[in-house]
Amino acid sequence: MNLKMRIGTVVWPSLCGILCGFLMVSMVFSAGDESDEKALKEVREVVKQLQARYEKTKDLQADFTQKTTIEGFERPVTSSGKVYIKKPGRLRWNYLDPSVEDIYVNRDDVKVYVPEHKQVLVGKLTQMAASKAPLELLQGAAKLEESFDIEPTPGKGRGVGGIRLLTLLPKSREGEAGRSLQRIVLEVFPKTYFIRTISLYEVSGNVANFEFSSLQSNVGLSDALFDLKLPADVEVVKAPVFSTPQ
Repeated sequence: MNLKMRIGTVVWPSLCGILCGFLMVSMVFSAGDESDEKALKEVREVVKQLQARYEKTKDLQADFTQKTTIEGFERPVTSSGKVYIKKPGRLRWNYLDPSVEDIYVNRDDVKVYVPEHKQVLVGKLTQMAASKAPLELLQGAAKLEESFDIEPTPGKGRGVGGIRLLTLLPKSREGEAGRSLQRIVLEVFPKTYFIRTISLYEVSGNVANFEFSSLQSNVGLSDALFDLKLPADVEVVKAPVFSTPQ
């Protein structure tokens, strides 16, 4: 997968989905009938705990595994690595296996570096994502109720420890991101309410599942950890612009 393909198929869903999960602030709940009231009450409690966790988290690091099922392909693509987040505005997303690829975000600036190709893709998060939501999440000032509705996840509906799964539904279908993302499903760890899994469902039928482990928060991550140092022979490629957020 080349750099431009990854920007379209991975960077947007990864950044939006992961940040929505780790840095959730507030939500608007979809209306349900009387029989759904218990489920909605449980969902509200999960969101309340997530909000409390977010308010106490200044930085975060975790291991992740990613399984992406692409419509039309028989086998899913599996990868793993590490993710680091520091408020306000810093993200480092490192793929380590089966190949190395690094994504760095500093507020609105994004760099995607693939050592094997000796290329770095540079651009603006707001332009690449066709939404201001990921940037606002990183800055700690997002109003997610403007972008998502939340409701209990149908079917099984529960994760480990019997805690309700959350489904985030994008309100708008405007822009590239709005048209591609169908829903996000979140699962949290019991007791800590850190995110355990995030599943991103695209309209195309593609599904990206992320599972997190070894989470550590407020360890004092340095700013230097989020600075990408490039060799002199790396080619700089400008990222494509999907649309300009309103």
